[in-house]
Amino acid sequence: MMFDISSITNSWDFILNGAAYTLKLTLITTVVGLFLGTLLALAHLSTKTWISRPAKFYINLMRSVPLVLVLFWFFLLMPEVLRILFALEYPVPIGADMTAIITFSLFEAAYFAEIMRAGIQSVKKGQIFAAYGLGLSYTQTMSYVVLPQAVRNMLPVLLTQTIILFQDTSLVYVISGNDFIGAVAKIAQRDGQLVLMYSFAALCYLAVSLSLSLLIRRLQSKMDLALVR
Repeated sequence: MMFDISSITNSWDFILNGAAYTLKLTLITTVVGLFLGTLLALAHLSTKTWISRPAKFYINLMRSVPLVLVLFWFFLLMPEVLRILFALEYPVPIGADMTAIITFSLFEAAYFAEIMRAGIQSVKKGQIFAAYGLGLSYTQTMSYVVLPQAVRNMLPVLLTQTIILFQDTSLVYVISGNDFIGAVAKIAQRDGQLVLMYSFAALCYLAVSLSLSLLIRRLQSKMDLALVR
């Protein structure tokens, strides 16, 4: 039989563990990346050049370099860099899991920063001036007036970027991460079912991404309707 689905049915636990790792990585890096991205967006919009210029440089740098290259750089070179910095005898082991979390968080922060910057700029300046007029500080204005509206305005785009992040987590496979693609690849090589297993992986990614895209479209429609009302 060309396609033996027992390769899938007999390995459900292994596959589900890989899928759980992928979802966990997506969730952690989304939260951390959004937090860092918000800080970068605020720094980018700062009137102080010593704050805004480094933020702009970082955002442009990360958006110009392929993610897989950043993964390899951090995974292969960072242990040596840490060894040199701390004058150690041996390289510092970072591991695939920690590499994935740090790399994806730092990389996605640049994209979230641009999204949040657009959201912040979409808030009417009159509301900001009104907040200052009420005696709110810059931090309070951003926390209670600007950022809640910015997140609401950019929510569909933020969720779309999260879908892209979910798809990009498959690159963890290149550093031997225990993600969904890694699990599928090991089963495919073990059973010689490359076409079956990679087709199964593609269908799973398609189902998840398409379902989330439909939810985002529905959310966007409800938000547009609420604005009309």
